[in-house]
Amino acid sequence: MLSLSRDEQIAEEITQETFLKALKRIEQFRGDCKMSVWLCQIAKNTYFSYMDKQRRYAPMAEQEAEAGINLEQKLINQTEALYVHKVLHGLKEPYKEVFMLRLFGELSFDHISQIFGRTESWARVTYHRARMKIQNLLMEDKR
Repeated sequence: MLSLSRDEQIAEEITQETFLKALKRIEQFRGDCKMSVWLCQIAKNTYFSYMDKQRRYAPMAEQEAEAGINLEQKLINQTEALYVHKVLHGLKEPYKEVFMLRLFGELSFDHISQIFGRTESWARVTYHRARMKIQNLLMEDKR
């Protein structure tokens, strides 16, 4: 959460709320994905709900326009995030899971490689390929 929120207090608050929600809804966990992926999804949704509330109650300063696509910044922007998540949902495995573990789970490439039983190099390459696929799909949509 820290890499997404860029604020230690917000990340801590979201993390606490994530685990509280997970404990309350543990019976809804179907087991069709890894527990870490399920928790990351809860955390991501909790973060975006928090940001949506913040936008309603405290207008944010205008952000500078960026040249090109900065995927991490797009995820912070709620309206763009939905589209990015739809694109991400359409990715094939293992690209989707590796990307989500790295970005939302904030896992190192070493930890991701251990989860898949592969090398750290494989995790890096898979993440970067997933990122390029997402960026290409987003660029196609801009045209």
